[in-house]
Amino acid sequence: MTTYKQLNIPCHGYHIDEDKQADQLMKILVEHRPDMLVLTGHDGLVKGAKDYKDINSYHNSRHFIKSVKVARTFEKSLDDLIIFAGACQSHYEALLGAGANFASSPKRVLIHAYDPVFVMEKIAYTSIYDPIALKDVISGTITGFDGVGGLETRGKYRLGVPKSPYW
Repeated sequence: MTTYKQLNIPCHGYHIDEDKQADQLMKILVEHRPDMLVLTGHDGLVKGAKDYKDINSYHNSRHFIKSVKVARTFEKSLDDLIIFAGACQSHYEALLGAGANFASSPKRVLIHAYDPVFVMEKIAYTSIYDPIALKDVISGTITGFDGVGGLETRGKYRLGVPKSPYW
């Protein structure tokens, strides 16, 4: 939260256990009406798991997927609500399939806590007229393409002129 504030990105943060996020998300979305959403926490492969396609091989991916689906019932447009979902070793393909714009972890690696922050920073400061170059946004993360992937997405920045001397 401190880093988002340092980057001058307005935000609200909630600490909600992964298995409870989906149940509480709609109330939060209605209250704040965000245009960017990060759904993260902890995840990982269950010890001994060998089938990376099986959702039961992951500790919390199913909870992130459920939350993404809730968010997409609130806002279906991939451009109006940008979602980053997942955590370390999450089921990347299922998160994108559920409606996330960006997700972790394509190579099932541990991601860095700042990876979602750097993705959201790029979105926040890219013009609404410009598509985000996936290569640029993902190479700007700490874990890179092994830890983060996504879909073509537009920026959220709107330039307003002139600037008021009173603001």
